Order: sequence, then structure tokens, then C-alpha cells
Amino acid sequence: MPPLLSVDDIRHAADTLDGKARKTPLLESPLLNQRLGCRLLIKPEMLQVTGSFKFRGAYNRISQIPKADLHHGVVAFSSGNHAQGVALAAQMMGIPARIIMPGDAPSIKIDNTRAYGAQVVFYDRATDDREALSDELTRKHRATLIRPYDDPAIIAGQGTVGLEIADELRRMKIHADLVLVPCGGGGLVAGTALTMATESPKTKVYSVEPKDFDDTARSLAAGNRLANAPDGRSMCDALLSPEPGKLTFELNRRLLAGGLAVSDFDVGNAMMCAFDDLKLISEPGGAVALAAALSGTVNTDNQTVVVVMSGGNVDAETFRDVLGAARLA
Repeated sequence: MPPLLSVDDIRHAADTLDGKARKTPLLESPLLNQRLGCRLLIKPEMLQVTGSFKFRGAYNRISQIPKADLHHGVVAFSSGNHAQGVALAAQMMGIPARIIMPGDAPSIKIDNTRAYGAQVVFYDRATDDREALSDELTRKHRATLIRPYDDPAIIAGQGTVGLEIADELRRMKIHADLVLVPCGGGGLVAGTALTMATESPKTKVYSVEPKDFDDTARSLAAGNRLANAPDGRSMCDALLSPEPGKLTFELNRRLLAGGLAVSDFDVGNAMMCAFDDLKLISEPGGAVALAAALSGTVNTDNQTVVVVMSGGNVDAETFRDVLGAARLA
């Protein structure tokens, strides 16, 4: 593994997050197991603080800022879940946060980011360079940039998801054949895969992405990082990263069994299933791994499968429309 990150970093992150982040459970539906012909265990990170796994990495990274630099605050760029995680972590530590968000981000994510005390700066996905904007703000305020995924401390924080999965599986005395993880920039799946490689090395870990944003899947197949087409479209707003991160791809190419991609149609069905069978409200990006299991994108027959549902920050109108369309279909 790259020397920048080890499973010990993830264990240290778990200690840092103890009492700050929630340890989310593994949920199960006997009726869903019966329909799918497998044992399906759901890791519901919509129950996490701020409604997604992103708080884990944000708090872990901000906790490592030197005390002399803390008062300058932090800067981040995000479509919403990382934004909220950074905003809350900064609020908990009493420091300012400035978040660069796309103008078309879901209103619930914008409103919550502001409610946690952060200043929101908007940009246009099609015409603006969010990293250039973040560099400008960082220099202006002498702040610390909190990247959404390509940072060892962020990946370590997200990897606590995998540590909790492994601990719960051990407690239940069962072995997982597959772990399916949503993937945008790749931090969550990299951290989870790094943990599982140590805690349950026979378990296969797959990244799952929207079909028009399957840069990690294509990069894994090619052996080098590939970008998404600029005209790609998906309702999975949390997973629209332009390309895999450098560090996340280095980890994922060594650790993952492969990359999967699902359609928006499959995602809508997964959101409906989560609501009907598990009583969970998922945002589109949070449901891609469940979509892969439900749609047959990966073979789950007679296997034990863990699905990470990464977040639940979805506008009420969007949730209503997606479920309405899924029921009609």
C-alpha cells in the first residue's frame, strides 16, 4: 500500500470519531432476502450525522489541522454532502468554513450547509473551475483546504465505515462475500476496501457508479485514470466527480475486485425498495450500490452481500418524483 495510508490510520480515525460520529448498524429485510435469493445487509449512512458518511472524513481531517492554523478556518468544494460534513465539523471546533457549491445543488444540501454556519460560494459546473476558486479562497483567508476525497485523513475517516462493517460481521459470526460501495471520487470505497483487505481478505469489494460517471470502473479496466465526458448526465448529484482521485485510484486499483455502473432507472427502483422494505430515505447517489444488487449488475445468488447506502440528503420534491416514476414503471 502507499505509505501515506494504512489500516492503522483508519483505526486512529475511529478513535478520533468516537462520540462524534454515529456507528451505523447493518440492517436486513427477510422479505428482501427471499426475493433476491441472497442475504443482503444494508449499512445505512443516511442515519449518520449530517445525513451522509462525509462527516467521518471531514471531522478526522479538520482535527489534524495544527492549532496555530485553526483560526484561519477551512475551505471546501462540494455538491453538498462533503459541504455539510465540513460545515458541521468546523462549527464543532469553532472555526469559520467557506464552501464552494454548484448552483444546481439540491436545496436541502445548501440550506443545511448554511444552517451549520458555513458561508456558501456558488459556482457553475459547466463553466467554472471549482478547484481554482477554492485555491483563491484558501490563499485569501490563509485557510486550510479540505478536499472531498483525495486526502489520506479523509480516506481514513471514510474507512471507518469498513471498520464498523467488519466489526459487526464478526459480532454476527458471518462472512460477507461481497461489499458494494457507492463511488464518486473514490474515498469511501478506498477506505472501506483497505479495511476489508485486513479484516476480511476473502471479501470482494466493488465500486458502484452512475453509468455516465463510471470513471473509476473504466479506469480500473484501463489501468490508468480516465475522466468522464463533460456532457454526462445523472440524477446522482453526489457522485459526479470528473475523474478518480490520484490517491484513491492508487488504492482502488490494488484493492477492488472491479467497478460496476447502474442506470438512473435502476437507482430509482433502489430508492423505492429502500423506502418500502427498509423504511429508509435515500438520495440517488446513496442508492447506487443497492441498485447494483437489485438489478443483477453483479451476481448475488446464495451469497452474503453488504451494501453501503452512503446518504439521504434528497429534496422532498425529488424524492416524491423519483418514487412516483419508479412505481409507474
